[in-house]
Amino acid sequence: MTLTEIWNKTWRDKHGKVVIWQNPNPFLIAWLVLTIISLLINGTAADICQDIGVVSIAIWSFLELFQGVNYFRRVLGLVVLLSTIATIINIA
Repeated sequence: MTLTEIWNKTWRDKHGKVVIWQNPNPFLIAWLVLTIISLLINGTAADICQDIGVVSIAIWSFLELFQGVNYFRRVLGLVVLLSTIATIINIA
């Protein structure tokens, strides 16, 4: 594999378009909304929102890792998944 091929697989999708940003999918939207809600409220409800948000971002990152359109998106999924796992370990 040449450097040009690696470069293209890192930044481009199968149609040759550069893809760094995509419209958020439902899991990413759920994580964002639940995170904001958990910051605005207190108590058990905040904890539940935070926990569901963590599950949502973990699912999103897992999907990016295995179904991302290019290497950048897959590495992004890996980084987010590893940081989510690290956060869970530190919380527990």
